[in-house]
Parts: sequence; C-alpha cells; structure tokens
Amino acid sequence: MMSWDIVQGWLTYEVNSPLLFTQKYFWIFFSLVMGGYSLVYKNTARRNIYLFLVSLFFYYKTSGFYFFILLFSTVVDYFIGRSIYTNKVKWQRQTLVALSVVVNLLVLGYFKYAYFVADFIYDLTGIEIAVQNTFALWTNQALGTNFIFEKILLPVGISFFTFQTISYSVDIYRGHIKPVKNILDFGFYVSFFPQLVAGPIVRASEFIPQLYEPYKVTKEQAGLGIFWILNGLLKKLFLADYLAVQFIDRVFDNPQLYSGFETLSALFGYSMQVYADFSGYTDIAIGIAMLLGFTLPKNFNSPYKASSVADFWRRWHLSLSTWLRDYLYIPLGGNREGSVASYSIVFIFFVFIALIVSDPRLTLGLGAIFGIGFIAMRRSAVAARWVNTNINLMLTMLLGGLWHGSSWNFVTWGTLNGVGLVVYKNWKKISPWADRSKWYNRAIGLALTLIFITFTRAWFRSPTWDGAIAILNKIPTDFGWSTVGEVIASNYKYYLVLVGGYLIHWVPSKYKGQLRMWVSQSSPYVLFLLALASSLVIYQILSAEVQPFIYFAF
Repeated sequence: MMSWDIVQGWLTYEVNSPLLFTQKYFWIFFSLVMGGYSLVYKNTARRNIYLFLVSLFFYYKTSGFYFFILLFSTVVDYFIGRSIYTNKVKWQRQTLVALSVVVNLLVLGYFKYAYFVADFIYDLTGIEIAVQNTFALWTNQALGTNFIFEKILLPVGISFFTFQTISYSVDIYRGHIKPVKNILDFGFYVSFFPQLVAGPIVRASEFIPQLYEPYKVTKEQAGLGIFWILNGLLKKLFLADYLAVQFIDRVFDNPQLYSGFETLSALFGYSMQVYADFSGYTDIAIGIAMLLGFTLPKNFNSPYKASSVADFWRRWHLSLSTWLRDYLYIPLGGNREGSVASYSIVFIFFVFIALIVSDPRLTLGLGAIFGIGFIAMRRSAVAARWVNTNINLMLTMLLGGLWHGSSWNFVTWGTLNGVGLVVYKNWKKISPWADRSKWYNRAIGLALTLIFITFTRAWFRSPTWDGAIAILNKIPTDFGWSTVGEVIASNYKYYLVLVGGYLIHWVPSKYKGQLRMWVSQSSPYVLFLLALASSLVIYQILSAEVQPFIYFAF
C-alpha cells in the first residue's frame, strides 16, 4: 500500500522538485485531472471551478505559497474590471485602468526588479538599500510561519499572468470584452495550468468566450493535441536538453577554456536550444489545452525562416510581441506620433546613462542628440514622424528586454534588437537587396538575421555583461582554426543534432502541416504506437538531471 509519506510528498511543495512537463509525476497528475474532468466536463460552471482548483494546486506545486500572489492579482483585477465596466465617467474609468496597471506592475516590480533597482541606486548614489521579502516577513509575524524573508524569490510565471490580468482591465476599458460572470471564472482564466508558468500569454478577448462554450473535442482535435504534446516533448528533451547538457552549458560556464570556434558553435546551439525549449513548452501547453477543450494562441511561426529582424519578431513569441505592440507600442504613439510617456522615458534614460558613465563628453553627446531631435521634430512633420516611430520602437524593445529579466544584460539585449529593427526599417528603403522575391536575397537575409539574433543572445545567456563580451571576443581573437576538425570529431553527436534541428526547422511549412494532418486523422492504435515510440526515444536521451524550462525564470 502507498504510505502516507508518499501521499504527503505529492501534496506538498518541494522547492527542488517543481511540477514539470518533463517529469512522470506531471503526467500522473494530468491523468488524474482528466479522470476528474470526465465527471464535470458537461457542466461549464462545474468544469471551470474544477479546473481553477486544479490550476491553483498545480501552481502551488510549482511555486509554493506564492500562489497567494496569483490570488491577489486575480481578486484585484476582477473587481477593478467590474468597476470599469459599470462606471460611465471617463476620467474615473481611466483612473481605474491606471490603478490596475500600477498595482500589477508594482507587484511584478517588487518581486522581479527589487534587487536591480537597489543595485542601480547604489551605483548611482552610493546609498545601500536592504532588500527583503516583506510579504514573507508579514506572514511570519501574523501566522507564526518560518518563510525565508532575507531574500526575494521570483514567483514562477509572474510575468505571464501579470500581463494577462493587465490585458483584461485594458480590454474592458476599450470595450473589447465584457467582464466575466464571477470571480471563479476569472480565476480560471488567470491560472489555467497548461500555460500558466511559461505562456503563451492569453488575452481575455481570446480565452474568456471559451469559458462558456460546451466541451467539444473531435477525434481529429484529440489526435492533434497528442501530436503537439509529443512534438513539444521531443523538442525539449531531444533538442534543447541534449544540446545544453552535451555542449552549450560547459562552454558558457567556462568560456576561457574553449576556442572561438567552440564558442561560436555554442552560440548557434543556444539559438536552437532556447527555441526548442520555449516552443516545446508552448507546444505541450497547446496540446494539453486541446484535450481539455480549449484553444491557446500560436506562439511561434518558424522564426529562423525569417529574412529580416522585423520578420523574426513577427514569428518569435507571438503572444508577447503582439501584446507589446497593442498595449505598449501603439499607446506610446506607434508609427504616428509621440507621447508624453515616450519622451519622458527617453529623457530619463539619457539622464541615467549620463549619470552612470559620468563622462562629460557622453553627457554633451546625449544632450546634442536630444536637442537636434527636438529641433528637427519642430521643423518637419516628416522628421517628427520618423523620430517618434523609431523612439517608440526602441522603447518597446528595451522594455521587452526588461520583461525577460532584471539585469543590464537584458536591457542590452532588448536595446540591440531595437537598434536592429530601426536599422532594418530604414535600410530596406534604399537597399538593393530588399526585394525578397529573389531566392538569393531571401537566403542572404535569412543568414544575416540568424547571425544577428544569435550574437545578441550572448547577453541573453551569459550571467554577466562582461561574460557576454568575453564570449564574443573569443571568436575573432582565438578561433582555433587548427583544432576545428578535432572539435567536430570529438563532439560529432552534438553537431549532428544541431544541424538536424535547423534542417527540420527549415522544412517547408506545408509538409509539416501534412504531417500534423496525418497524425490527427490516424487511428487510436497509430497514435498509441507513436506515443510509445516517442516515449522510448525520450527515455533513451533523457538526461539524469531534469532541466527546467528556460522561460520559467521570466
């Protein structure tokens, strides 16, 4: 018989054992969820309550008592949303939606950016600010618990569900949706467990109507759901984890021990790893949601087929890039005009950079740029639109970088991608290679885009800014031409998997669509054999140590 200790272990949060898609415990959990689901799926109200409770338990097993943060965000935005909808006074509605944005960003900022801000203030002023987990301290004082309060731990998935709750309030204000019927339905929308901790970011206008639709999953949809689950697991375990464990991690951990060629190989490997890891998670999430009768938005569209930086960001992390476009870029003015917010952010950014560097020449240079831009905008409407468009684009990418992490590495990464977008946007107007109807132009664009995206990811992967520079410096200064053959021979499995991953990625979409169609229309016996074969492959290549999903950190 199963002992109580085992049962208690299942019900208790273990910090070193979160509930991951790559663990057998999750699939036991999901089997039990589906068993209970079979009893309630016909009644939408009971179904939504059941999945809400299941999702809370999942988040508890993933992030511990931080699920109270999730509940706090749920309660606040539910009542703010109702107030926005019922209030007819414009300025009061604006105040309420601003309150939703501020409260959510303050919660996100506290848990994700407290140390970053404290370090920034110290570097700027020399004032040292002690940072501690105030929420844990209050809980200990009120309930006599023993939560660690000396350090702020990042709740898993906080960046994702925070953006979802913000979109809910904003969409009600804009008149795109009506509030949900009750707080339990809203809690289900916020906490839906397949996509809770790593996306995709689900907008209220896309998901909430599904809450009130009856369960209906056809044989083809069930087959497609199984396909996405298997596809995601193979991406994660066969590509992402294998590449990381076999080569990438050891190069990035000790770049001084490796040649420039090995460093370059690790960079291109990491581009494949982060794609396979993140898209693998979303594939699994989409598949699980389909089996439960819900549709999640597509999050990737073969991003390494992109022939420009702009095209890449139309294919990568679609739920975030479109969210930033609709809730940040356009409100800042988009490609039409500037705003007080955008000008203020630029001014503050210039001032901060000048203060940090403390170089009079840089201060004068930034001041000159700001002044010339202001004069040009006053004299020419065309110049004003050009400046506003590029400012809003840069700010969107910079803040998108910060969304990923609280360090100057992510600021740098976001800024570089913003520069890449601005350069491409203006270069394509005069470039003789802008015509993408010619295959060689597309090939050149694809290669340059992949190289640019890969090299900027040095700041995404490295723990420090200097570490990213060291990685990139290795390539031109110590390439190691004489050892290239030896490196490839001793790591041939890594290179076979890496090249194979890119080749599969570049297979035309129509052939991938045909494969999905074939799987979705296959008999249950074929699906069982596919699942069995995939499980055997996964078992053979699964590393001894479970690798967490990269985007769990965001």
